[in-house]
Amino acid sequence: MTDPLAEMVGLLQPVARFSKLVEGAGAWQVHRPGNGDPFYCVLLEGHCRMTVDGQAPLDLQAGDFVLVPAMRDLRNASLDGEDTPPDMPVKLGEGHFRIGRQEGPAEQRMRIGHCSFGSPDASLLVSLLPQVLHVRGVPRLATLVQLVGEETLAQRPAREIVLERLLEVLLIEALRNGGTTGTAPGLALGLADERLAAALRAMHGRPEAPWTVAALAQHAALSRSAFFARFSRIVGVAPMEYLLHWRMALAKRLLREGAVDIARIAERVGYSSASTFSVAFARQVGAPPARYARHGATAAA
Repeated sequence: MTDPLAEMVGLLQPVARFSKLVEGAGAWQVHRPGNGDPFYCVLLEGHCRMTVDGQAPLDLQAGDFVLVPAMRDLRNASLDGEDTPPDMPVKLGEGHFRIGRQEGPAEQRMRIGHCSFGSPDASLLVSLLPQVLHVRGVPRLATLVQLVGEETLAQRPAREIVLERLLEVLLIEALRNGGTTGTAPGLALGLADERLAAALRAMHGRPEAPWTVAALAQHAALSRSAFFARFSRIVGVAPMEYLLHWRMALAKRLLREGAVDIARIAERVGYSSASTFSVAFARQVGAPPARYARHGATAAA
């Protein structure tokens, strides 16, 4: 059976950049602008308040996990530190930093990780994920973050492969738990809905099928209008927009691999002819399929 979540994470190709242990004491605040790369954090001890991309602040407690698939702006502070000037973390050792008061025991401990997505169409896939994922009460996420951190600092054989697999498991675990404990729209929340999951698996299992909202609504055992409203609210995009994004992600992968010609790719992603597919692809991606196949991610630049 097709697993949309595993397909999505596999296409993203996560790559570890660095991981660090950060401890804090007293009143402190950190402000970090981002460039749209993924960020994740698990709070191991204490409490803090995190604000991501101007959204409502998250009051975090020990055991909480946060995933931001495309971080642009992040503020993190002790509960009494939001009015203090931003701090610069002080390096205590390799992968170990302290913020706020430098003496005395730590009041907060968190492990923070930054990674990137190797897929040239990461932005397309990230648009199908929640903007912020906050998961509470799942201890194995902290264990996975710890393993990623240890592997990042080590220089062991097959390090990159191990990190890639650990990150894939971490993302899948976060997304599937976020679908049951979170409220942010996205694929994971859609898969947690029994009715919508049937439609999503149908789309992923047969992207070449001539899907309509009515046909997908039948898979979900809902009326057309009820399905459209429910899908749009829970997944965050309309059903046919989601299908278009997914078809284009698959088409881009096939074009990069160069295994089949454009007419065959058009057929495999649900288009009746190469010309119809080429028009849709160029409108969505910004470059015709043949040019994208030759130049990959730079074709649409």
